[in-house]
Amino acid sequence: MKLDSVPVSAASTSLYSKSQQKTAENTTSTSPAVADSPQKQPPIAIFATTFLTIFLAEIGDKTQLSTLLISAESHSPWIVFVGSAAALITTSLLGVLLGSWIAGRLSPKTVEKAAGVMLLLISVMLFWDVTH
Repeated sequence: MKLDSVPVSAASTSLYSKSQQKTAENTTSTSPAVADSPQKQPPIAIFATTFLTIFLAEIGDKTQLSTLLISAESHSPWIVFVGSAAALITTSLLGVLLGSWIAGRLSPKTVEKAAGVMLLLISVMLFWDVTH
């Protein structure tokens, strides 16, 4: 790989053929402006990454347990499913809209640092609650 080329991400490796990867490498190595910008992933890769991340994060969390308990109490599992699905879609929509708004105003580095600081703060607060 040349020093001025952009490495192909793992997600795009499985979705592109070798000839498309070679074309992408040639394009990025001849155009320095392209090498500085992030590669646009295909929609299926973005969907798959989002689905797997959210799916794995949501398994066994308090939302799923609440849905399980409400379903067991109400004896109306399909109504509970529709209600919980609508709630998750609404919260996801809020996350996407807020993320788009933030992305238009802050650099990705700033967003990453802010998220890291917030997660660190939450971790410290949880640790404090457990120890005291």
